[in-house]
Amino acid sequence: MITVYDDSYKEEVIKLILHVQNVEYEVGISLKEQPDILDIHSNYINDGGNFWIALNDNGEVVGSIGLQKKNKEVAVLKKFFVYKDYRGKEFGTGKKLYEALLDFAKKQGFSKIILDTPSKATRSHGFYKKAGFKEIDKEDLPIKYDYPDRNSIIFLLEL
Repeated sequence: MITVYDDSYKEEVIKLILHVQNVEYEVGISLKEQPDILDIHSNYINDGGNFWIALNDNGEVVGSIGLQKKNKEVAVLKKFFVYKDYRGKEFGTGKKLYEALLDFAKKQGFSKIILDTPSKATRSHGFYKKAGFKEIDKEDLPIKYDYPDRNSIIFLLEL
């Protein structure tokens, strides 16, 4: 089930994100480097973006995705993570999370979604390309924003 985030899921969301980043992909990003996940309402929802979670049948968080509004045209896709056991076509967890974000972005009138992803997270690169994102150079970003650079690849989707 996909639902909008609320603070009762805070610890589970942090656990998910840190696990996928640092255990599965060995990217080495600390919680200190991503303070946005300590206050999701302030960093995503209150400013005109949103944040969704995927819950399994037991009501446990198994996926997340966030959209940060940067201006009336541009939003940033962030914190798109799904536990390994819930990935793939069989579950469709990532696809459902992404569809919730895309539907919201279109209704809000955004024309561009950008994202950064570590170069070693190759599985996600295929997902983004299939979803219509194009790889761009950092110099071609339509806005400036901070992200922990882990040899990151930047993607842009024109809506």
